[in-house]
Amino acid sequence: MHPEDEIELLLTYLQHARDALLWKLDGLGEYDIRRPLTPTGTNLLGLLKHTASVEYGYLTECFGRNAGIDTPWLDEDAPENADLWAEAHETRESIVELARAAWAADDASARALGPDAIGAVPWWGERGKAVTMRRLLVHAIAETHRHAGHADILRETIDGAAGMRATAANLPDHDAEWWARYVETLEDAAREAARSEDALQDGAGGASRA
Repeated sequence: MHPEDEIELLLTYLQHARDALLWKLDGLGEYDIRRPLTPTGTNLLGLLKHTASVEYGYLTECFGRNAGIDTPWLDEDAPENADLWAEAHETRESIVELARAAWAADDASARALGPDAIGAVPWWGERGKAVTMRRLLVHAIAETHRHAGHADILRETIDGAAGMRATAANLPDHDAEWWARYVETLEDAAREAARSEDALQDGAGGASRA
């Protein structure tokens, strides 16, 4: 594959995940995009802030480039997890703008340098001393898609909205009644499996006492 084609392919897959994270914010108020929805505080706006900031570090800064984007929440003296949530004064618009600026800088870096360019990832220690753009693009794709999956679940938890991205839901097209029956089927199967497991354990216990 030609290096330019490889870069465009990798950037396409990365952009799919970026777009999904943005889409999951659509139609929600300030509270819902910020509130923690897991015991570890996972939230929609924080996922966008985190992925954009980290990606900029990998694809731009690790190659000695600087687009003038400030990410103080990643500084060594920043509070732990500061990149994973938005303070009240940090607006939705400012974080979306940050993300778009970081993505533009990262795309420019990847296209200018090519897949075989060598960068350094200081926080990886010895293994990060010489890393290709190709590897860091794959790393960014994996990271961003992982968090896009988190966003899928968070958004469905908030208001039931689901789907992979705006242009491709990747879900069967059924009404709420169908989905309720589907979920009930899964619940029944899970309970049956649990009963079978309990029966096997009870039987094993009885055999050991015999």
